[in-house]
Amino acid sequence: MTTPIIIIGSGINGLVAAADLAARGKSVRVLEQGPTPGGAVRTEDLTLDGFRHDVAAMNLSMFAGSGFMARHGAEMAKHGLEFVPIDRPFAQALEPGDHVGVTMDVDETLSSFHSDADKATWRTLMAAFPERAGVVGGLLSTPMRRLPLAKFLWKTWREQGTAKCLEIGQFLLSSPRNWLDETFEDPRLRTALSTWGMHLDFAPDIAGGAIFPYLEAMAGQAMGMVIGKGGADTVTRALVAMIEAHGGTVECNADVTRIIHKDGNVTGVEVNEKIIDASLVLAGLAPKHLTRLTGPTAQPRFDKGMENFKHAPGTMMIHLALDKQVPWIATALEKFAYVHISSTIDTAAKTYAQAVAGLLPETPLLVVGQPTVFDPSRAPDGQHTLWVQVRVVPADIKGDAKGEIRALDWGDAKVAMAERALNIIEQQAPGFKDTILAKHVVSPLDLEAGNPNLVGGDQICGSHHLTQNFLFRPLRGFADGHTPIKGLHMIGAACWPGAGTGAASGFFAAQNIK
Repeated sequence: MTTPIIIIGSGINGLVAAADLAARGKSVRVLEQGPTPGGAVRTEDLTLDGFRHDVAAMNLSMFAGSGFMARHGAEMAKHGLEFVPIDRPFAQALEPGDHVGVTMDVDETLSSFHSDADKATWRTLMAAFPERAGVVGGLLSTPMRRLPLAKFLWKTWREQGTAKCLEIGQFLLSSPRNWLDETFEDPRLRTALSTWGMHLDFAPDIAGGAIFPYLEAMAGQAMGMVIGKGGADTVTRALVAMIEAHGGTVECNADVTRIIHKDGNVTGVEVNEKIIDASLVLAGLAPKHLTRLTGPTAQPRFDKGMENFKHAPGTMMIHLALDKQVPWIATALEKFAYVHISSTIDTAAKTYAQAVAGLLPETPLLVVGQPTVFDPSRAPDGQHTLWVQVRVVPADIKGDAKGEIRALDWGDAKVAMAERALNIIEQQAPGFKDTILAKHVVSPLDLEAGNPNLVGGDQICGSHHLTQNFLFRPLRGFADGHTPIKGLHMIGAACWPGAGTGAASGFFAAQNIK
């Protein structure tokens, strides 16, 4: 009997690796600590019956455009995967009544700009986007291994030339603010685009963050966005079905307590107090949990690096059931999938600094998801769900920047902090709070309790700052996911290319198994 490949964790990277391997005839066994598969890609009735809420991830654009889907999309559709296309992906609510919105209609997008020069710049950026996206997207889809990376760099240099390569390199090192200040006149537009950096721990002034506002803006204009029909878990359900159709298994409530290794080779895992033999293990674990299960390895630098791996500040989630749509003052906001709320780029910078200092931010940045605008199947007729990320907040509270909340633990602070966030939406939409039928508030520590990989409520499983990205994710010398233990491989958001639903690290790992 063939010894199965063991995959620890049923997050999107683990399931993608298992599905690809199973489709190629490999024996796979996925072990999930929790009661349901999916990790951050789950959908549940968190408030009232009939209201379907995405627990964490909502935007599935990266998965839809992933290498895995390019290869297995047809089979995934047979297993029930269904996307909902979105032509108005995001907007920024600024001062109440004012907004900047990005839609797939260029003229509609430009109608929310105040600067003619910015309108011309936007068109220029869109014209150059296919070529630039090919380079940046190529980098993000290249494994951080010597040969693939060398091939990518050589090909890019031959096609682009030295000057353009240096220009791209400088862009990749730029902070959101630097790039936006150099590119656009209108501070409203700078604010709107800078917000995307906060999704990946890039406050406006942190080097290396310009790429994310650029990609989200241009891709949103060119391609829109997709979400899952009925919920993000359409991906999870289809992946599990695909794995099982090819003879693999996904086992929940399977608590792995030890990764067993001898003489530098993995030999098995201990799960629910039983030993399972294994010669190949893919571990979708945050670094601290990986080393907790392995104990010391033969390379102290690896062990120390895993111990020192830096997590981003936490996120708070608020899931709402509404009896009608949010009554935005700027009525155009009713038609967008995401509405970011932050009045200026400086407000976002201050919010980040306060959270890093351990303070509950005075004006947290809000990401308001309106999935039922595009997918009414997620709620009863005429009613809506609202998905609210409160970014960013500290895992360990040292105080309140506004001086109002006295509690220093999330059990006592989360209700008051949620009310602060809801009041910010109320300012943009008077009467909003009267539409709430039910709410479910999730603190950063609640997020971690539900998914241990979200350490301190860090939804991206590790900061993407330059010292922990590219060749340094999760650690220099291990960016391809290998470990000092032969047969044990890291996958997940802590590995290159990082967070999001693209599942590239899981797909990379599967491709390396012949």
